[in-house]
Amino acid sequence: MAEQQENKNSIQVIERMMSLLDVLADSPEPVALKHLAQATGLHPSTTHRILASMTSSRLVERHDAGSYRLGIRLLELGNLVKSRLNIRDIASPYMQTLHERIGEAINLGIRHEDEIVYIERTSSGRSLVRVVYLVGGRAPLHLTSVGKLFLAEDGPEKIRAYAKRTGLPGKTPASLTSLPALEKELDKIRRHAVAFDNEEAELGLKCVAAPIYDDEGRLVAGLSVSAPVDRHKPDWVDLVKATAVEISHAIGYVQPAR
Repeated sequence: MAEQQENKNSIQVIERMMSLLDVLADSPEPVALKHLAQATGLHPSTTHRILASMTSSRLVERHDAGSYRLGIRLLELGNLVKSRLNIRDIASPYMQTLHERIGEAINLGIRHEDEIVYIERTSSGRSLVRVVYLVGGRAPLHLTSVGKLFLAEDGPEKIRAYAKRTGLPGKTPASLTSLPALEKELDKIRRHAVAFDNEEAELGLKCVAAPIYDDEGRLVAGLSVSAPVDRHKPDWVDLVKATAVEISHAIGYVQPAR
């Protein structure tokens, strides 16, 4: 019985620590003890006691004015976690859930210079096997939905340099092989935060992709659904975007306040 009470008290302390950290994280400036107590609903003496323990552990820093802010230890721990993150491992369960809802192939791609490299893929028995979208498969940025996401992040000069460097080769009659057509497509992607591949990499295959951002707000990967044209559905857009947001949050991305 005593052990159960001790465990309960320990959990309660952890919950209170987390609530204090959340309040501190929401403020760019040091926060006064009184405000921290009010915001968390804790008694000032309890708040002071927990903060003292967190300060000694460098999770929190105390200022002369009796206010507090997040400590350097959190940065150290955050960098350690970040160094051990593997986007493929993190994204896999989300991709599987999306695959089970849609029933089509889900792809995860990253940029390598002027190409997209697919690093993970889920597929169903009825999904057609396409060489481009297999794990390890590569394709020019402008021919795939995921690749266009990365080009859309580039400025006009970088896009023109990409076009000059690669020559914008096409693979199908639908491929975007001129700079004006590509720029028009990229403008739509920036406005809607979603990209499409309408039989541009392979005839008969359409894709829709959404961006995945890291904790610094950088585009690090793209999530896409690929399927034959006759099985493609418009309502996949919201599902892909929502899943990409979930993965982004799982790797530390915090969407800026509007």
